[in-house]
Amino acid sequence: MLLATHDLCRLHDPGPGHPERPDRLRAVHKGILDAGLGEAVDWIEATEAPRDIIERVHPGALLDSLERLCDQGGGEIDGDTWVSADSYRAARRAAGAGLDLVAALDAGRADVGWSVVRPPGHHALSDTMMGFCLVNNVAVTARVLADRGERVAIVDIDAHHGNGTQAIFYRDPNVLFVSVHQYPWYPYTGRLDEVGVDDGEGPTINIPLPAGATGDVLRRAVDTVIAPAIERHRTTWLLISVGFDGHRADPLTDLGYTSVDYADTVTALLELAPPGRRLMFLEGGYDLQALVHCSSAVAGAAVGQSVRPEFTTRGGPGADIVDVARSLHFRY
Repeated sequence: MLLATHDLCRLHDPGPGHPERPDRLRAVHKGILDAGLGEAVDWIEATEAPRDIIERVHPGALLDSLERLCDQGGGEIDGDTWVSADSYRAARRAAGAGLDLVAALDAGRADVGWSVVRPPGHHALSDTMMGFCLVNNVAVTARVLADRGERVAIVDIDAHHGNGTQAIFYRDPNVLFVSVHQYPWYPYTGRLDEVGVDDGEGPTINIPLPAGATGDVLRRAVDTVIAPAIERHRTTWLLISVGFDGHRADPLTDLGYTSVDYADTVTALLELAPPGRRLMFLEGGYDLQALVHCSSAVAGAAVGQSVRPEFTTRGGPGADIVDVARSLHFRY
């Protein structure tokens, strides 16, 4: 596995007490080392995403406003989203990490890549920064792949709905977007009936789970909804927005997963695309010890090693929602 990051991603500072803090990246790194996987993964330094590439997803005016705010020392974008002097440069590196991994996987350097960066991206709309997110990292990579003719599937397993990613590809028939998330919860989107519009009707799939959903429900979603959708879509590249805030210890959400549930889910997802065409993107996850465990387990899963610091969970609600989603999308 090849991992991309940059020191600038630790300098993005949304302020004291903010849950999306630099220690998140240190926790991911610690989890990989604690699992004894240091020699099974290679790290690369992310380069800046070119402006013209980012502008395939976000208008230049949005990037200009972010750069100006950071040049002034930073400040508030909304009640949840703050930036510091280094945030614009960090966002450019975060967007570039996925592009660097695509190039490396194209060259045959690894079977799977992981963009371990911050700020995260999946809430960023084309013209709006929100929800801790500035540039939509997974969307930038997906846009580049789709523009070269790939059939891209994005699977978002963050506890919050990836509203930005959905909106960017809501009319695009070539990009499959699937989100499994807690609902109703921030950002209060991602209902079952949000399926895309016009030519893009069908390749948007939402599985809104209730609080307390457990790992068996998440795996049921993969087996009965996501895997068939990827097969129908004829996916050539799989991008996974891996947010660990569905962990039962996370302070911001109420799902009931453990690190091993995440590992089992990622294992099943990675089997749905060929080696060298699979990428993961770090999104949420705000309990540091849970991040350590999740990173250990998921990195192990990505390199074919069993790292199980916790246990699987079963018996929570939400299986009926998965079944409704399967029936709804069967017609597509």
